[in-house]
Amino acid sequence: MMDIDWLREICLAFRGVTEQIQWGNDLLFKVGGKMFAIAPLEPAPVCLTFKCSDESFAELTERPRIIPAPYLARAKWVALESPDAMTRGELSELLRTSYELVFAKLPKRAQEELKGAGSRPGHDHTSKLKTKKAKKSAPKT
Repeated sequence: MMDIDWLREICLAFRGVTEQIQWGNDLLFKVGGKMFAIAPLEPAPVCLTFKCSDESFAELTERPRIIPAPYLARAKWVALESPDAMTRGELSELLRTSYELVFAKLPKRAQEELKGAGSRPGHDHTSKLKTKKAKKSAPKT
């Protein structure tokens, strides 16, 4: 079953990924400034939204608890209505595909900069969420 910590671990492992809170309480994962996955941090009708290929869009939206993503379906995004709509293994592969689809649409120069960034995957991101968590868990002095 998917949860935010697992999702962050998967998405931040891809090279050049950043995360940010946007639209109130949605956690966005981006590459080159373009989003490839969205997860609400508060209860919502969907628990995860991501881009997919034309073929998998048609296939996935025929499955239970997976719908065309509100506002993003025309760009072939799907939304999971439940964290257990698919296995972690399958979701991990689909998130990688989402990342790769968005990466492939970036300008060639941006792609080259991200490929040659020399930083280790998962360590080249900025994280407002980590800062929030650290502040909450820091002991009071």
